[in-house]
Amino acid sequence: MSLPLAVSSFEITVFLHITAVMVGFGATFAEAIMFPVAMKAGVRHLPYVHRLQLAINLWLATPALVVVLATGIYQVADQEAYGFDQFWISATLTIVIVIGALLGGFFIPADRKLGPMVEREIAAAGDRELSLADLSPEYQRRGRMEGVVGTITGILLVVAVYLMVTKPGL
Repeated sequence: MSLPLAVSSFEITVFLHITAVMVGFGATFAEAIMFPVAMKAGVRHLPYVHRLQLAINLWLATPALVVVLATGIYQVADQEAYGFDQFWISATLTIVIVIGALLGGFFIPADRKLGPMVEREIAAAGDRELSLADLSPEYQRRGRMEGVVGTITGILLVVAVYLMVTKPGL
């Protein structure tokens, strides 16, 4: 007879895995609207956007990535029906690795550069009214690139969720 609240270690890792995805990566989807909202409020809010994105990526997405990777590896090792040779697992693992590389190699460094860059440009403008066009072409280019890479990353996350839910080939 099993206890009604008894759960297996596998079920606990699935819970942790899904929770990490929801908390860590769910927050990153809000980043897509931060820039447009800041622009409606005024260019002077852009430094906050970069600080917030940096905090989300450092304190939510990065730890979530570690939990997702660790629990996912445990789940594959624990279940005989799962194997790294299965497309849905290897593709999702590849996506997780790519997202980790983007977090550490692109998003975090980008916001560490863009925040101070836009702060300097705003300070140099003094009290005059600013629009995005008043900011340097370099800031605008880097900001657009962050948006494009963010969109691609969001699509990769959705693809990973699809693969994990449907498990094609299993």
